[in-house]
Amino acid sequence: MTGFLRGISGLFRGLRDFFARVRTAVHLPGRDEPRAPGVKRRHNIFEAAAVHVAACAEDDDERSAEAAEWVSPEALAFGINELACRAVIALARERSESPQTVARDLLNLPVA
Repeated sequence: MTGFLRGISGLFRGLRDFFARVRTAVHLPGRDEPRAPGVKRRHNIFEAAAVHVAACAEDDDERSAEAAEWVSPEALAFGINELACRAVIALARERSESPQTVARDLLNLPVA
């Protein structure tokens, strides 16, 4: 079980680092433009999913709930699904295993 937790921890650390690099490398239009007082910045579904999943991994319920409010529940579910798919693919490539094997291992399921 320890290996499983270490794998999950490493996966989320890698995802956090990846998204941090993307965030600093990509300049989003209007990002530096001043907003009127009281106007909140709009978040996209992938940003909401990344923040939500990372907050869940770190047991930060407040941040997770905040990210869940940024988009509709359906959009958040889609973003989380996309994030999970990309994470499993990345980990499978790193381990030289199939995505199915990695997904089952992360969920502590027996080999199919």
